[in-house]
Amino acid sequence: MTNKEYQILRDLAKQVAEIAVLPIQQETISLWKALNGLKPVRPMVMIANVPWHEMNVDGELSMQTEDLFCRLFEIQLRRILYAWKHMRADMVVEPVIEVPMVIMPHDLYYLGLLPAESIVTTDPENDVVSHSYSDQLKTEDDLEKIKCPEITLHEEFTKLSQERALEIFGGILNVQMRGWVPEFQPWDTIVEWRGAESVLYDLADRPKFMHMLMARTTEAYLSMLDQLESKGLLSSDLNTVHCTGAYTDELLAPSSLPLPHKAKDLWTAGMAQIFGGVSPAMHKEFELDYAVRWYERFGLVYYGCCEPLHGKIDIIRTIPHLRKISMSPWVDVEKGAERIGGDFVFSRKPNPAFLAGERWDVETMEQDMRDTMERCARHGCPVEFILKDISTVRYQPQRLWEWADIAMRLAHA
Repeated sequence: MTNKEYQILRDLAKQVAEIAVLPIQQETISLWKALNGLKPVRPMVMIANVPWHEMNVDGELSMQTEDLFCRLFEIQLRRILYAWKHMRADMVVEPVIEVPMVIMPHDLYYLGLLPAESIVTTDPENDVVSHSYSDQLKTEDDLEKIKCPEITLHEEFTKLSQERALEIFGGILNVQMRGWVPEFQPWDTIVEWRGAESVLYDLADRPKFMHMLMARTTEAYLSMLDQLESKGLLSSDLNTVHCTGAYTDELLAPSSLPLPHKAKDLWTAGMAQIFGGVSPAMHKEFELDYAVRWYERFGLVYYGCCEPLHGKIDIIRTIPHLRKISMSPWVDVEKGAERIGGDFVFSRKPNPAFLAGERWDVETMEQDMRDTMERCARHGCPVEFILKDISTVRYQPQRLWEWADIAMRLAHA
């Protein structure tokens, strides 16, 4: 790290620190707490999974450091400043810099079995690509490939990262060591091990085998959680959960809890996206009946992702400590709002395709949000809008800026 790189990072950190002390941060945190407590003041708005390779304007995201360690911090800081300037919505900027603990193995969620896949890309700069997976779990003997490895903290590298971060940011930002963010998503991983077709066919044709697969995977997940919890490697000071604001008064602040932090004091999230194509009964039998063992250990739960869940609210509401339900672009908003009512947060995911077409379809996007707000209001649903999984805006970042402006105008209406 050169003196120039050191100064670049400190200058960026000072800009973030100045934003972090603005009164609006605490005001926004209070609004998130109200929503998450099911007593919303207004709808809340977030943007996540941004196609950053399309966002650079006037060099705002151009990297100026060369050292790889410095670049990890530089990109984090530049994206915070960029989002705050152009598309802040209801983001909260805190006076912290996140430093990941070096937890081994890095690909923990694959449980010792990496996908065998081929990919196709249309834009070499975009990390959103198409995948075709080979089936690696065809027989009962193949299930032996799934293991929960021993989880360790690489203490030397973690300590070195912390010391270097303190050297750079001391007196400006708080250095926050970030552990593992716990999510229960075994079916997303199973699809990567086997391919979507194999999974869906076998749910119908080989239910006993699929129960064996899910049972083994669930045991590995729970073993993983036991290790992360006992070794103090769970990420405890989360300000987001599955891309939404996680601020709440219902979970104790990490600073007031003994170490290591326990799962019962944290949010978790989970999903089974491939189950968008199965019946509620099958969803319960092969996913929720297993997942309950994970969710019952946490303080609050966010459930769902891209799968349409409006027809499965009756089974989903049985999840322990459930607080937010994902309402993807493919849900029937009326049915979802009616069935959720005021019991959970209606976590609406506007369709990112509105921003991806040749023409920026502002009118359709705005009407879609208005319709969601009207239906949620009619059924007393606390609602948030989380624009995510944005693969492209056609290299027109202004589309995202305008989306944020429109969404906030509607949220304040």
